[in-house]
Amino acid sequence: MPRIIVDVMPKPEILDPQGKAIANELPRIGLTGFTGVRQGRRFELTVAGEVTDEVLAQAREAAEKLLSNPVIEDVVSVSELAEEN
Repeated sequence: MPRIIVDVMPKPEILDPQGKAIANELPRIGLTGFTGVRQGRRFELTVAGEVTDEVLAQAREAAEKLLSNPVIEDVVSVSELAEEN
């Protein structure tokens, strides 16, 4: 069945303690090419039928009204998941 992926991230001005902890740990395990980490959330919405523009619009509405907290988070993407082979 088709799926839609919704990615939500904390707004840039919001502290991200989990991202900071990850960023601090990276050099300790030998991964030094990164200057920062922001941790977000991913939702997968299974669609009953075809993913149309209308269904994507409904997914964006769900993301903005239910899946994210607009005070502290931004919906950064709403897209159809490409089929895996």
